[in-house]
Amino acid sequence: MPSAPEAVFCIREDHRAGGQAETSIVWVAAGIETVLVRGQDFYASPRLSPNGQYLAFVSWDHPNMPWNETQLKLVRLDWAAGHPAIAGIRVLVGEDAACSVMEPVWQDQTTLFALSDANGTWQPVKFEKKENWAGAFLPDSGFEIGAPPWVFGHQSLICLRDGGLLTHGVKNGMPHVASFNEDGWRDAHFGFSAAVPLPIGDAFAWLHTPSDAPPSIRIGRDLAQSRVLQTAFTFPDGIGPDDCAHPRALSFPTRDGATAHGFFYAPVDDTALADAAGRPPLIVTAHGGPTAAANPAFSFKVQWWTTRGFALLDVNYRGSSGWGRAYRQALEGEWGARDVTDCIDAVRYICDQGLADPKRCVIRGGSSGGLTVLQCLALSDIFCAGTSLYGVADLMTLVAETHKFESRYLDRLIGPLPATRHLYTSRSPVHHAAQINVPVLFLHGDADQVVPLAQAEEMYQRLKDHGVTTEIKIYPGEGHGFRQAETLRDSFQREYDFYLSVFRGVA
Repeated sequence: MPSAPEAVFCIREDHRAGGQAETSIVWVAAGIETVLVRGQDFYASPRLSPNGQYLAFVSWDHPNMPWNETQLKLVRLDWAAGHPAIAGIRVLVGEDAACSVMEPVWQDQTTLFALSDANGTWQPVKFEKKENWAGAFLPDSGFEIGAPPWVFGHQSLICLRDGGLLTHGVKNGMPHVASFNEDGWRDAHFGFSAAVPLPIGDAFAWLHTPSDAPPSIRIGRDLAQSRVLQTAFTFPDGIGPDDCAHPRALSFPTRDGATAHGFFYAPVDDTALADAAGRPPLIVTAHGGPTAAANPAFSFKVQWWTTRGFALLDVNYRGSSGWGRAYRQALEGEWGARDVTDCIDAVRYICDQGLADPKRCVIRGGSSGGLTVLQCLALSDIFCAGTSLYGVADLMTLVAETHKFESRYLDRLIGPLPATRHLYTSRSPVHHAAQINVPVLFLHGDADQVVPLAQAEEMYQRLKDHGVTTEIKIYPGEGHGFRQAETLRDSFQREYDFYLSVFRGVA
């Protein structure tokens, strides 16, 4: 391979033709782009072997998402002309059976690792070049390694100098770091890490994310033998871990005989809003994605509520990641239905245990979680109010207006159009405004390119016309998810005041 330190392999999105961008893998050297691979809807993770002979990458096509079905491909490169050219290409994983494969990483020029869920959970597969390339799963780790690749660059798997691996995943809902070598799997004792720790000399650096302390960048051999390089923020004087709400991982039965999961946080101040029986109000959070997962790391979005007397339930409804392929796929064809019943069943489970006041249960959610919120309010009477943050209200509008990456996402979550158009209507809260009879707050940015503001405005107007107490706050310049400090301050205070006003009317 020629020496070209200024050259890179990268993913290119070409918007020049209009419509959806054309995606390809390109070699960029001295400002000149050479297209190597094109023809599929999406590419990710181009990884060059140490000797420059091979390029591994992940690809997939609509209507799949990278956590549904992908392929791991290997290109043999010819450098005779001074730049790379394709001398051969083959599919390593994903040609014979549907699976999600991601995060290829080279150990050396003849050994490649990747994560595949072909056996039920994302686990490492080792490919070795002998007479030909052949792959085999490592022994099962006992937890799921990896997370849905919503963004480029996330690392859940790295190769170590001693020939072993270091991995990051989820075990019983909690982040888990483990290593693998010839002796098998073992806990690596890094505490709660946001991603796989990265080697620096004989130590590692990682983002430490406990549930009761600010996130920090640490360096060391493990948590016990580490020091803090940088802390995201500091607690005020007199505030410490004992003043934080801590997550309690729970599993609960669903109405159809399955099991779903979540985190429950008891209020830090359990008397501030308690009823005569000592039960606090409950705020339920429906995460977005919907393939994401509730995260037990320290969160102001949790502590805001628990320090003000609320209990909080963060639901990992079916479709969430961390419990394997079958749990993620359980939401396929059922979005707007199964996530809704799981949230409702979780609340009933908590209230049956006397952990919350059943008359003061509210629900909040952003993006796809906003749809879950509105459907919960339409299809049950268990909540006395709800908040949709930049949430989906009309699925047909979402399909027509969203970006390329998610433009066919609903083919799996709901069904292919036009055959299942009736499901898009029945799962769209905008068509069920008349079934909602409790107060609803809408918080939305006017620059949202994923879920346009018009969705919130139409839902708000329909509820208002129906005589429901409803409010809407539009934040100038905010996109999909709030970023500005003033927006965050206003939105949380506004939501808190909204619930207190609702509670004053609850008998």
